[in-house]
Amino acid sequence: MLGLLWLAGSSVLKAREPEMTFPPVPKWKPSFRQPIDRVVERMAYYTDQKRDLAVFTNGTCVVLDDGLSDAAAAEFALSVLSDIFHAHPDMTPHPMDDGNILVTYNGPATNVVLRDIAEQNWQEIETRHLDGLATSEVLITPQGSNVFDAFGMQALLGRAYMFMDAQSPEVVEIRRRPA
Repeated sequence: MLGLLWLAGSSVLKAREPEMTFPPVPKWKPSFRQPIDRVVERMAYYTDQKRDLAVFTNGTCVVLDDGLSDAAAAEFALSVLSDIFHAHPDMTPHPMDDGNILVTYNGPATNVVLRDIAEQNWQEIETRHLDGLATSEVLITPQGSNVFDAFGMQALLGRAYMFMDAQSPEVVEIRRRPA
């Protein structure tokens, strides 16, 4: 939406572009959350319980290197999420053998989209998924530019959680693999 700007001392009205935020972020902040304990349990399964994880408020998980202290793990996770957020947050969604979707990025961060939670909230996902695109973003899918099937809509949900975590980053748990 263009606004009009009156220049003082001038009889000229100029069109003003809306202010852009950087990095660009989507408007969609899902109204529902996924149970963090289930997200972490699924991530442990996907990593064969061989990796430590840092978990953010909205379920974004960072796969950690071995041997990091809690403080170093949190610092590493914050850095990974910041790097993804300040670059183009490319995502790659993966269908998992349990029916969930694992969304990965250009770094060891992931989001799990739990199938049953997505089904329970399908109306919001279907209605709001395009609000999951960042300002002026175009994603090319097999269906066309910014055209998403159910799988793609759920991938945008997972990425929306990542954006929420990146904008207000807080590591809420360091989950250690079993000894």
